[in-house]
Amino acid sequence: MKSCAIFVPRYCCHILYQHLQIVSTFTCLSFDLSHSKRKFSSLGSASARRFPDYSPKKPTIKDSELVYKVCTTIKQRRFEPIERILKPFESKFKPDHFIWVLMDIKNEYKLVLSLFDWLCLRRDPSLEARCIIIQICVAAKDSKLAHELIHDFWTKPNVDASIPFALFMEKLIYTYKDWGSNPHVFDIFFEVLVDVGLLDAAKQLFYKMLNYGVVISVDSCNLFLSKLSENIDGCKTSPHIFTEFYIKGVNWNTMSHNIMIQSLCRVGKVKEAHNFLIQIELRGYMPDEVSYSTAINGYCQIGEYHAALRLVEEMQTKGLKPNMFTLNSVIFLFCKIGKVADAEKVLREMIRQKITPDKVVYTTLIDGFCKAGNVTAAYRLLKEMHSKNICSDRVTYTALISGICRTGNISEAHNLFLEMCSRKMKPDEVTYTVLIDGYCKDGQLKEAFSLHNQMVQMGLTPNVVTYTALVDGLCKQGEIDTANELLSEMCAKGLELNICTYNSLVNGLCKFGNILQAVKLVEDMEVAGIYPDTFTYTTLMDTYCKAGDMDKAYELLRQMLNKGLQPTVVTFNVLMNGFCVLGMLEDGNKLLKWMLKKGFMPNATTYNSLMKQYCIRNDMRATTEIYKGMLGEGLSPNANTYDILIRGHCKARNMKEAWFLHKEMIEKGYDLTAKAYNALIKGFIKRKKYVEAKNMFEEMRKKGLVADVELYNFFMDMNYHEGNLDLSLELCDEAIEDNLIDKADD
Repeated sequence: MKSCAIFVPRYCCHILYQHLQIVSTFTCLSFDLSHSKRKFSSLGSASARRFPDYSPKKPTIKDSELVYKVCTTIKQRRFEPIERILKPFESKFKPDHFIWVLMDIKNEYKLVLSLFDWLCLRRDPSLEARCIIIQICVAAKDSKLAHELIHDFWTKPNVDASIPFALFMEKLIYTYKDWGSNPHVFDIFFEVLVDVGLLDAAKQLFYKMLNYGVVISVDSCNLFLSKLSENIDGCKTSPHIFTEFYIKGVNWNTMSHNIMIQSLCRVGKVKEAHNFLIQIELRGYMPDEVSYSTAINGYCQIGEYHAALRLVEEMQTKGLKPNMFTLNSVIFLFCKIGKVADAEKVLREMIRQKITPDKVVYTTLIDGFCKAGNVTAAYRLLKEMHSKNICSDRVTYTALISGICRTGNISEAHNLFLEMCSRKMKPDEVTYTVLIDGYCKDGQLKEAFSLHNQMVQMGLTPNVVTYTALVDGLCKQGEIDTANELLSEMCAKGLELNICTYNSLVNGLCKFGNILQAVKLVEDMEVAGIYPDTFTYTTLMDTYCKAGDMDKAYELLRQMLNKGLQPTVVTFNVLMNGFCVLGMLEDGNKLLKWMLKKGFMPNATTYNSLMKQYCIRNDMRATTEIYKGMLGEGLSPNANTYDILIRGHCKARNMKEAWFLHKEMIEKGYDLTAKAYNALIKGFIKRKKYVEAKNMFEEMRKKGLVADVELYNFFMDMNYHEGNLDLSLELCDEAIEDNLIDKADD
């Protein structure tokens, strides 16, 4: 009886094992057919290889008996901890037993995972066992665990990046047909390879699966494209991969095209990116907000604002609303090219569309207005930020401080610096450097060096930009020797002199008329391996222009172009100013036309130089034509533009035009200069509009601006004849305090 009892289970176990294999085959075949639509590519099933049958090692009768006992036990006691259940079998349980047990319990997913966890605590599972579990996970739609199991294998230390890939891929193919037959398993494997950076291996897997009629899913291929676009070299190869995979059967979608648009924009191929945008619709998909936003941002990055705005309009005609990213890009571009008024219009459009602008948008605009010299508008935006409970930060305040420093109002900039500190915003190296630079440009070197010392005490390290600002300040004071000593100190601290530092020295030498020494310094720079840039050449050109030597200035421009350096609008403004000061207005007009023809966008300063000289000649018709041309190019006038036009029209007694420009200037947030006030007041006096003249004179005095001695004399006489002796004497005292009378006597 005893031997018979032993014999029957062995026989039954063997029969059960054979039966399970048959059932398993039919189950997998059924599952495989359900996925046939996803599985086969455009290559067709006839030309595709069949997946291999799974043929594991056959168990002995003794092994079959153990497998039967384990399977029966874990099924009957499934609610008990598996460690307790398998304790009696632990010493006899081998890797092969694990696979044989799986054949019986493969459809009971929780038992499979429990058994696998139990095995992993005792030994590393074989590659074949791991692949089987992965197949079962995918069949059970547990993609997350399948991904983790593959990822864990590929992130282990000491894993050979070539041989394991080939083995892993073959084992996954080998176990596919009988253990899952869900092609998504290859998508997951592909995604893990991409995720860990094995892009060549992922590509090999892609082509290997084509042999079996399986095309990696578009979502997985999108991940591959995204990974490629993370570096410049990948961005360059991504169009080739896009075409190659498309030919092989990948049906790219809108996201795919969006990735390509971003990739091409990153390497500056914005027009090619635009073509991809067009292709989305040609391939039967619809571009979305991301598609347009990415292309718009690409055009913004290369400064092609016309193309960017056309895309914004096209986007809106398709019923797509520009998002925060799109509008931020356009605002940034407008600010970059000086069209801050247009940038603010975009902000207002954002608010109208109920898109809440963030502090980045406001800071960009504040910085733009500051760079345009319109600090009043910048303050207005800061106030608006605070009213909307949008917190300004250190960057916002630094932009404002920088803008105020440009206006020369260094005391106001310092007050804003103190306000920033009182708001618990710690200034950084950039903030200190901006303020130091402001003090240096204002000639207050003592205060600048005091700030430098404070910066060091705060634990901040002055960088090469900080020292360059100090060097620049010293050079502008003519203290070239002290500047050189500071340069030696920089070198001793391990800071490398850069082109900006040398440019400060060149600029200082030029300012004090040492043009030959400046040219020699440029030659020494090149010997030291630091090559002059556009700013260097522009500085030298400016010096020659101011000396009236336009031939040498033009020769420098030619040298600059021969060296492949791109001139900036400042370079051309230097030439324009040189032509205008020398009365060569015809050459100035030719330069302006050439700039427009060649795509060099002039700015307000370019036009201001021409308008100023025509105003001096009292040719207001030509001045007006230039002003209209400036507006026609979409450029906004700045404070200097209004100052030139108002004074010119006043001189020509065109008070109606002058007053209109004055109103427009105030509306845009610009302040009248003392010279503009003097011109307007004198213009009103000449037209016998004494009330208007008197009102403007009082407004000027309230703002702390000083009128010239001629106006003081006029209003002292007026008040005296009107019987207002007190005011007449008050004006006399002001004139004396401002040294106007002494100056007049001299």
